[in-house]
Amino acid sequence: MAIQQSELILNPDGSVYHLNLKPENIAHDIIFVGDQDRVAKITKHFDSIEFSTQKREFKTQTGTYKGKRITVMSTGIGPDNIDIVINELDALVNIDLKTRKPKEKLTSLNIIRIGTSGSLHADIPVDSFVMAQFGLGLDNMLRSYLIDSVSNAAIEDAFIQHTNWDLQKGRPTVIPGSPILEKRLDSNRIYKGITATAGGFYGPQGRVLRLNIQDPELNSKMDNFSFEGTRITNLEMETSAIYGLSALLGHQALSLNAIIANRASGNFSSDPYKAVDELIEYTLNKLAE
Repeated sequence: MAIQQSELILNPDGSVYHLNLKPENIAHDIIFVGDQDRVAKITKHFDSIEFSTQKREFKTQTGTYKGKRITVMSTGIGPDNIDIVINELDALVNIDLKTRKPKEKLTSLNIIRIGTSGSLHADIPVDSFVMAQFGLGLDNMLRSYLIDSVSNAAIEDAFIQHTNWDLQKGRPTVIPGSPILEKRLDSNRIYKGITATAGGFYGPQGRVLRLNIQDPELNSKMDNFSFEGTRITNLEMETSAIYGLSALLGHQALSLNAIIANRASGNFSSDPYKAVDELIEYTLNKLAE
């Protein structure tokens, strides 16, 4: 059955509604960044750029790096934006946009997020790289989908018990990253653990301005949470959403962060732009191998 126009919205030129993209505009290897200005910081390393577009916060450039075709895309901030981006990317490769029917042969994309974050532990220093083996969703976006088939209930239960989580906020989700991409992008300079994903920047991440928050101790509880030796390494706003939707749709996803601050020691990188540039070049070279 064809997907209705109200469910899969296309622009007059046939591109998907929010991203302004057609299937031929994207590569199979896609790098996500939050900030639209960071797209050019990555594609400046490319040998050539074949396509560029932007609509709202969604900026996309596709080109070639050392013979490897790669797409770089800004997602904006938060799980709600990831819901738009991954569903529309999947539609580009797995739905025939003319007939509006899912394809019989499905395509699996490789999605790598490059971000910046603060470390929660003194032994994960500034200017290091963190790889998310799991995404821990503190938001509730993924619960709109049938997520239990790809989530890790054991870690979820342990986290709920450890933090005395208020289930009025919804059940947290824990989704593993892609072991295929982990092997592809791994090295001895990578720290690994759980990346927590918040649904907002202020209260959901424990920041207090004029509003009291439901659990003022949540950050410290996360600092000392461990499941079979795996710790929560950092906190941001996209990873678990990327992991969950990718797993459900059959895509490979992995999140990498340059650590520019260490909350445990109080240190901040003397040159955070250099740390990000090093992670960009590291990722590009791993993808081109």
